[in-house]
Amino acid sequence: MDIKATVESLIGKITGDGALKEKFQKDPLGTAKGLIGDNVPEETLRQVVDGVQAKLKLDDADGLLGKVKGIFGK
Repeated sequence: MDIKATVESLIGKITGDGALKEKFQKDPLGTAKGLIGDNVPEETLRQVVDGVQAKLKLDDADGLLGKVKGIFGK
């Protein structure tokens, strides 16, 4: 399994669906397992979840930084 490709695929699905993003935040392992299948080893699933969570946090931080820049005019 290509973990990077799987993370990118999940990011696209999760960021495009507010309800799915909320579900992922509440139960990341269960949500990821439901999206990519039950036949993924636990360790691989955890790596995918860690990658998705890191990317979501980075995106949230970028959004917050943009808001701060907007307040202070760049």
